[in-house]
Amino acid sequence: MTTAVELGLIYAIMALGVYLTFRILDFPDLTVDGSFTTGAGIAAVGIINGMPPLLATLIAFLGGMAAGVVTGLLHTKGKINGLLAGILTMIALYSINLRIMGKANLPLLREETLMSPLRDAGLMGGAVSILAFFVLAMVVKVLLDWFLHTDVGLAMQATGDNEEMIRSFGVSTDNQKILGLSLSNGLVAACGALIAQYQGFADIGMGIGIILAGLASVIIGQAIFGARLVIIATFAVVLGSVLYRVVIQLALEAGLQPNDMKLVSAVLVVLALILPRWSGFRKLGARMGTAKPEKKGAMV
Repeated sequence: MTTAVELGLIYAIMALGVYLTFRILDFPDLTVDGSFTTGAGIAAVGIINGMPPLLATLIAFLGGMAAGVVTGLLHTKGKINGLLAGILTMIALYSINLRIMGKANLPLLREETLMSPLRDAGLMGGAVSILAFFVLAMVVKVLLDWFLHTDVGLAMQATGDNEEMIRSFGVSTDNQKILGLSLSNGLVAACGALIAQYQGFADIGMGIGIILAGLASVIIGQAIFGARLVIIATFAVVLGSVLYRVVIQLALEAGLQPNDMKLVSAVLVVLALILPRWSGFRKLGARMGTAKPEKKGAMV
């Protein structure tokens, strides 16, 4: 169970990236299935070639941002449907990721990574590692909260709420979408880099279906903890990511096979979408003091 919590806190970084496009921009971005692997591949190649792990992770973040820019340009300048633009970039990234990695799997077991100090000290799988990953997730959450309360961040929220209105104030909604997609995929790629270092390898297929995990984290967290304010919504995403990984772990311990996990994820998302619409669930949420989840975080 400790491993599930650790993974949930690391994957929370990816979930926050998905929150940025799915809730703030109201953009269904499938690029993340490719940019997650891009981040893992860039970090793995950099570390194997002697690059400091932190620098490799930062470059992975930039690589993910580049992927997001491509999707944004296809959508805004190429006038391609947002869903299709993400799919096109995701497909292209598969070949690009193979080029970056050179082969389908890159082991990192004997390399110095960001996880090495915890492993060398025997702290992985304990309270110290959970605390470290929690602090990391909170740092990313606070930075995202800060950004969304800047003028640019507020304009991005307004772009997702009402494009016509914010465009009438002279804001370039195209630039806001490109920036949002770039930051989102940067976070996803950084998460991929951390996961590769955590599990000790980068694999070409590790990003397949990652969008479902991100959506599950966002929807489950906000369905339970509410989403009326940005600060609360982002915290709910972090908790939702942990809860999602715990449920997956419980499903495995109950006897389900790893191949069943995509089905479990889909069922979790369906339940998280349907249950809040039931009157009994809404009444229970009202008694617990939680707000009904809204479409996206409010501008505050």
